[in-house]
Amino acid sequence: MRVPAAITRHLLPLALEMLYRTLRLKIVFGAEQGRIADGPVLFAFWHGKMVTGWLLARKLFAGRMTRAVVSLSGDGAILSDTLGSLGFSLIRGSSSNAGSRVREEIADTLKKQEVIAITPDGPRGPLHRFKYGSIRLASRHRTPLLFADIRYESAWRLKSWDRFEIPKPFSRVEVSLHRIEVPEFTSEAELQVWCGRTAEIFAHE
Repeated sequence: MRVPAAITRHLLPLALEMLYRTLRLKIVFGAEQGRIADGPVLFAFWHGKMVTGWLLARKLFAGRMTRAVVSLSGDGAILSDTLGSLGFSLIRGSSSNAGSRVREEIADTLKKQEVIAITPDGPRGPLHRFKYGSIRLASRHRTPLLFADIRYESAWRLKSWDRFEIPKPFSRVEVSLHRIEVPEFTSEAELQVWCGRTAEIFAHE
């Protein structure tokens, strides 16, 4: 069932904005991340943390073009309406499954020194596992991965595959930012091993 545009384009973005403003965010930079670097960035956070993740991306990269990669699913349609209203430029599809058009759009964005924002375990999992497409492109274009490890002091958790969390108003939220240099991969197996090991660092219980 299609959610009315008035909700996805107006009410939902407004509700997210209002909730985000109540949160007490503490942003901690990892030892390898002294500041938000200029140049192209692949910004990532888990699918279950997107209530904070998308608005955090807008805050961190204020004044820069930030493009969100959103699936072609029904949920993706809702998300694309919402993110469009929040000021994101959209890439619809998957770097792994939607053919050359999406890969070309991502590559073009990175070449322009802009920001790509993704939920690397979306749109349907597996939970807390990197999909290979965007990481492969980051490697090819020598683009760092900036991972936001988002943890809520208090939140409602849904019984969904991604353990989707909605932070409670005025709760504390700690965000650890980790800049990861994506290496050049000599084989697909090497890419898969790297993605698995990197995801394990940020997997939540």
